[in-house]
Amino acid sequence: MRAALKQAEKAYALGEVPIGCVIVCGDRIIGRGYNRRNTDKSTLSHAEITAVRKAVKVIGDWRLEGCTIYITLEPCPMCAGAIVQSRMDRCVIGAMSPKSGCAGSVLNLLEEERFNHQVEMERGVLQEECAAILQRFFRELRIREKALKIMERADIEEGSGPGPVEGEAIPE
Repeated sequence: MRAALKQAEKAYALGEVPIGCVIVCGDRIIGRGYNRRNTDKSTLSHAEITAVRKAVKVIGDWRLEGCTIYITLEPCPMCAGAIVQSRMDRCVIGAMSPKSGCAGSVLNLLEEERFNHQVEMERGVLQEECAAILQRFFRELRIREKALKIMERADIEEGSGPGPVEGEAIPE
């Protein structure tokens, strides 16, 4: 999980929601990923999807049987589906995601008995550290957004709001 936290720090450095992931086969990391949705402007740029793409290249097959995925935050529906579809044996989660998690919070796709594959689960590994990086990120984001609103209000009050839009005529 410490390696997944290092990946989350990379996302944090980019200004992305700090979620990190690694996939381990045997005693070696075969896939790493971190959240890059805003950077890549892609819904698919989740930590888990990136790690799965890298791991299947290393293995040479879409099946990741015998592998364990470590994720700092409970996976969303898309990522939980990818974990099941890739046939990973085990999923280790740091913090849970009560609003969108699909490994037990909102739904539990990983252990759904109606699917042809279930994933062994372990939750709460380094939970405090995994939650702390997310809390720090969102606290700083709220502070930045509040400061931006204050600056925008000050600009409007001073009459120095945003300039004309490109292509717009400037009043004389």
